[in-house]
This record gives sequence, C-alpha cells and structure tokens, in this order.
Amino acid sequence: MTRQSISLTAPNEEWLKKQVNAEEFSSKSEAINYLIKKARSQEEFYDFVRAKLDKGEKSGFVKKQTKEQMLAEFKKDLGDV
Repeated sequence: MTRQSISLTAPNEEWLKKQVNAEEFSSKSEAINYLIKKARSQEEFYDFVRAKLDKGEKSGFVKKQTKEQMLAEFKKDLGDV
C-alpha cells in the first residue's frame, strides 16, 4: 500500500478521531480508505446514470417539451385509459 501524508482541517481531524475512538474504524487510514472507496462508487453510479440519460435523450423517444406540456400530455394519456 502506498503511504501518503495529508493535511486535515480541525473538524475533519476530530471526526476521524471520534470514528476511531468509537471503534467504527480501526485506524484513520481505514476510515479514509473507506470514504474514498465510497466516493469512487458514487462517482461510478453517477457516470452510469448520466450515460443512461444521454442514451435516452439521443434515442429520440422523448420530445423536447416544457414541464407544463409534459404534464398536460400525461393527463391526456391518463384520460384515455
């Protein structure tokens, strides 16, 4: 594992100490690695969602409409049921 030296703000340092003291993590390094892993996972999820949204927009399935136009269309479609 690569060794790093980082600087933390006082509130972040206190939060890390509390997590270790409460035995949520065995060390500050473990906590930081967990937070980085979680951030990376979240970023991957956002990238996945963005890709799906882009694909949907480029498919031509959805017409460019205002919120009001879309609501009126939905209500019309519900009336046809």
